Amino acid sequence: MEAADQELIRQVLGLARPDRLLHEAVNAAILARSGMVAPMRPDKVARIAWIGARWGASPATMVLVGAVRHPDRTLLIDELGSLTYEEVDRQSNALARSLRAGEVGEGDRVAVMCRDHRGFVLGTFAAAKLGADVLLLNTSFSKPQLTEVCRREKAAAILYDEEFAELTEEAAKERNRVLVWHESSGAGDAGNGGGRPDATLGEMLDSGDESPLDPPGRTSRVTILTSGTTGTPKGATRTSTPLTLDPPASLLERIPLREGHTVRIGAPLFHTWGFSNFALESALGCTFVLRRRFDPEQCLADIEEHRCQVLVVVPVMLQRILELPAETRRRYDTSSLQAVCASGSALPGELATKWMDEFGENLYNMYGSTEVSAATLATPGDMREAPGTAGKPARGSIVRLFDEHGKPVPRGETGRIFVGNAMLFEGYTGGGGKDQIGNLMATGDVGRFDESGRLFVEGRDDEMIVSGGENVFPKEVEDVLAGHDAVAEAAAIGVEDEKFGQRLKAFVVLTDGASADEQELKDHVKANLARYKVPREIVFLDELPRNPTGKVLKRELAEIESSQP
Repeated sequence: MEAADQELIRQVLGLARPDRLLHEAVNAAILARSGMVAPMRPDKVARIAWIGARWGASPATMVLVGAVRHPDRTLLIDELGSLTYEEVDRQSNALARSLRAGEVGEGDRVAVMCRDHRGFVLGTFAAAKLGADVLLLNTSFSKPQLTEVCRREKAAAILYDEEFAELTEEAAKERNRVLVWHESSGAGDAGNGGGRPDATLGEMLDSGDESPLDPPGRTSRVTILTSGTTGTPKGATRTSTPLTLDPPASLLERIPLREGHTVRIGAPLFHTWGFSNFALESALGCTFVLRRRFDPEQCLADIEEHRCQVLVVVPVMLQRILELPAETRRRYDTSSLQAVCASGSALPGELATKWMDEFGENLYNMYGSTEVSAATLATPGDMREAPGTAGKPARGSIVRLFDEHGKPVPRGETGRIFVGNAMLFEGYTGGGGKDQIGNLMATGDVGRFDESGRLFVEGRDDEMIVSGGENVFPKEVEDVLAGHDAVAEAAAIGVEDEKFGQRLKAFVVLTDGASADEQELKDHVKANLARYKVPREIVFLDELPRNPTGKVLKRELAEIESSQP
């Protein structure tokens, strides 16, 4: 018997247990409350059931079902205007047929090097309709990184924006390349400004047949790359779909996402958080407002103009909005917002409190990773009562803390974070995986639980330093520095120290118009933490280096350290 068949039997037997049946019944009720499951005409039910049976968990299923349930509803709004669910369905059919004519087919991998716009969406759906896998590329990749990833992942074609023409040139030497966004004319309606004559999205839509495609012989998958703050990013994918409703229910249980909402996605779609929200809210029939680049004032203007109920961000985007002048922020009516969904990097308690003080009790913080999916979820109430918390375990997830020997740690003490759920990834595409203890997988972070069962993430397990025999985690010091009135953001790294072995070196960005010197900030840390946690040195920067998902690039801070006398 094949391993996949054995796993299917195990899942079916597991679902047959009374406790699992009750669990899934509650999941179904959660989905019904959100509107994902709702009464509809019998003919639509039959067509949707057919799509689910034939297309499975393919990304294509999202648009195929949406085109049946609400064909005339707007799916996306970008700089070029709007497209309905039916229009996206038909246009992705045309693009799929044009890609097939270029010898892209089942089992191939299509790389997407695009910002957030219709080209990304159409390309993803088109590849899925062919049974090809989708490889989402980080828009901050260097040319060597991009070339290596495309080689390692065996990409057959690359969809790209004009601004990435030079970056993709080497990677595209033996691959098809399609220009899907031209700076001057929009979605690939003009040439690529020189070089080899690539096909454009406009040409492929004009030449492709918009009629429906037959389901492929395999289900398309999406490979999402780790954020790449160090080295060449690794590809993480899942090749099986669990027989459980936990993945959508884990977010819908606590976040008020509802059918038909208008969603402003700020987080990049190539990132796990941006793409998972796009997938979930597509199943809810939502309308997405997309912009190629995040501009904090434009974001507020979009919320007002389109009466967005949902905003999807990485935490640094909240900070950028709050850094706007007060008169600018108050110019826009954001009262329509019901859920501001943040993830992708640590959300400092001070930032969460400031956001809710100004924009209301609408902030939800998800902690997880590409490898383990959703681990914990903090509601506005959690963050009011315990600023800095990552919340309680999400529905369907188990979160445990272990020491370096694999022994459970008591509540209140720090340990390595391990997560178990139905959506754990199965390993990196290039080989290897994460540490596991039984059915639990390491996130790579360390944290502690408070008395109410809320998780606090204290940093990466490989960032801990030992200073004078004491364990020190940079995040604890970063949070204290960020709590100073003059500090907009802070980061810390370990450096060698003759007396203590290691000490922290901190980097801070001051709030506009504020002032503070190094000794003042050291005294602030000393007043809130043990003496050995006070940074040896504090460096003032105009901004912290970050990747597009908002994570601080500490390797670049280390380079600043090594370059100084």
